[in-house]
Amino acid sequence: MKMTKIYEGNYQWIMFGRDVNKPANIIDTNQYMVRTARRCLLMDPGGVELFAPMLAAVLHHAPVEEITDLFASHQDPDIISSLGLWDQALPKAKLHASKLWEGFIRHFGCESIEYVGIPDNGGSIKLDSTELKIIPAHYLHSSANFHIYDAQAKILMSGDVGAALELPGAPIYVDNFDAHTEHMRYFHQRWMPSNQAKRVWIERVRKLDIDIMAPQHGRIFKGDDVKRFLDWFEALDVGVAV
Repeated sequence: MKMTKIYEGNYQWIMFGRDVNKPANIIDTNQYMVRTARRCLLMDPGGVELFAPMLAAVLHHAPVEEITDLFASHQDPDIISSLGLWDQALPKAKLHASKLWEGFIRHFGCESIEYVGIPDNGGSIKLDSTELKIIPAHYLHSSANFHIYDAQAKILMSGDVGAALELPGAPIYVDNFDAHTEHMRYFHQRWMPSNQAKRVWIERVRKLDIDIMAPQHGRIFKGDDVKRFLDWFEALDVGVAV
């Protein structure tokens, strides 16, 4: 499991991914952690097959009692099917996920962890003095979908938006945007169902100050490539329009 710090100030953002030991028939995923002085938030902590390497990787940065919060952008198994194992490892933690998906996500196992249902209009998660905004991203691609925005670090964890299908050894950051679009095109046209939902999200996100856009699959966008992605995505017909 590769560990990469994508932001370091008075707290950290860490990406976990590029697992060379994962089975070839399982999609590669990016997991993210915000580490403050006394607390950690794990975002989209991964599928059940990733639990052991993820736990080992996270414990390099924090003791288990300081992993206080989990976030699931939506209900897919590659994001949160490890919940039952985290439930045993972190019995005092909280899971922040859509209130719409609670009855479904609990099928993965949620006996001890407190389920904190996110309302449709989003909300926030506070870790020590750091406040993270929960940004609605409905129908991209889930009917109740959320992203995480950090105004201080200027990072948007964008879930499946910006995702690319590549081999696990791909670079962490986009280095040639035009070439990278060919790794994103099919995914977005097939998995994003609605141009209308896409336009609502783009309008919302363009108002944010973003230096880094960190999706759940593929490479991370930095600097001008964030705007390039938004322009490309805005012009791309998706879902039923295709």
